[in-house]
Amino acid sequence: MDESRPIGRILLFGVQHVLVMAATPISAIFLMSATLRLDPGLTVDLLSAAFLLSGVGTLVQSLGPWKCGPRLPFVMLPGGAPLILFLAIAEQHGLPTASGAVIITAVFYFVVLPVFSRLLAFFPALVIGTMIVIVGVNLVKVGALLVTGRPGQPGFADTTNLLLGLATIGFTVAFYWLFTGVLRQLAVMLGLIAGTALAFALGSVDTGPAAGGGLLNVPQLLPFGSPQFNLIAALPLMLYSLASMAEATGQTVINAEAVGKEIDKRTDVPKTIRGDAVTSLLGGFFGLPLMVTSGENIGIVRVTGVRSRYVTAAAGVVLIVIGFLAPVTRAISVIPSAVVGGTAMVVFAVITVLGVQMLGRADLDRHTHTFVCAVAIALGLLPILVPGVYGGFAPGVRILLESGVAVGAFVAAVLNILFHHVRPRLARKRVPAAVPAQAGESRPATPVQHS
Repeated sequence: MDESRPIGRILLFGVQHVLVMAATPISAIFLMSATLRLDPGLTVDLLSAAFLLSGVGTLVQSLGPWKCGPRLPFVMLPGGAPLILFLAIAEQHGLPTASGAVIITAVFYFVVLPVFSRLLAFFPALVIGTMIVIVGVNLVKVGALLVTGRPGQPGFADTTNLLLGLATIGFTVAFYWLFTGVLRQLAVMLGLIAGTALAFALGSVDTGPAAGGGLLNVPQLLPFGSPQFNLIAALPLMLYSLASMAEATGQTVINAEAVGKEIDKRTDVPKTIRGDAVTSLLGGFFGLPLMVTSGENIGIVRVTGVRSRYVTAAAGVVLIVIGFLAPVTRAISVIPSAVVGGTAMVVFAVITVLGVQMLGRADLDRHTHTFVCAVAIALGLLPILVPGVYGGFAPGVRILLESGVAVGAFVAAVLNILFHHVRPRLARKRVPAAVPAQAGESRPATPVQHS
């Protein structure tokens, strides 16, 4: 994990990380632009900022300066649930208030972190393994939707996109089977490139976004003007941050296991959360949603066997360079979503397997462990498998219930406490005290025991 290699090889593996995660910031910014009707110039600025801050956050998590970052091979990106909440705040209260909400939430991380770190003792392998399985299943669904599109929308399950997604998976498997050594470790990137080449051959690549434009682009500070701070508007993001910290706990543990590093959850998990907080704080001043650690890159580490944190640090440098080089950003944006989705499905499924492996060490032969895991997975997967199931609840409650990861982690943690902490204590209290000896009876001497 702490080993460095020749710079050429480090950069090559770093580029693989970038290619796997690049679609997320691109799709996140394009969704922001379409939803909020941003002009093209502002969209380019935000895309540049997304790559820049992803690179900065990746360096922080990989190198771990000033107790920020666990020194593990992490990559950071915007997107997911924080993006949806950012858009909801922006549509209701305006973009300056949305940026202010991100900044407030980043500070909120630091405020609640001391309390959260004391609760980590209640997150054993049973709880974290359950959470990782739910995270993996959720991410596989995200990757699949990149291939199929959303049900009910035009182009859903388009045969060409399905062909590209499945072919990309097939290419990745073929490269992993055929090659050894470095080439085998690059199987994910090679599969992505082969899938893109097939898309070119089928005429499914839109090269329009890659044409024209200048060479350099500098991200704009405060693109929406001065942030406005509204605690009520920021509440959804602040509530989400609690789920984000639980997810960061699972990602830190599973990443450490993937690279074979012994960690102390009470000291290393807060470092990951501080890295998220610092990067999100900076991102708020550049108009971005919350920045989070990337789950797919943990899968890349496991698939390739390349554990060095200097590889993801190199990826961070590449991301920063991309943030300033407009042509590179435009070129990456032409990779079809179906190809990215095919790659993502493989990488995300690896995360699910890692969760299953962790559960295998959680002694599921014990009936209570099996019961806790089953209930948590059932409730955690409910909003993932049946979207909109909590649509009739109040908005503040719905935000938490619709996060399958948060629900699964909460249920597993609570049931673990009830069955393995509260119930044994109650059972000990129910044990009747020894009956006093009757008068005249002799009682054997009992030695005094000291703790």
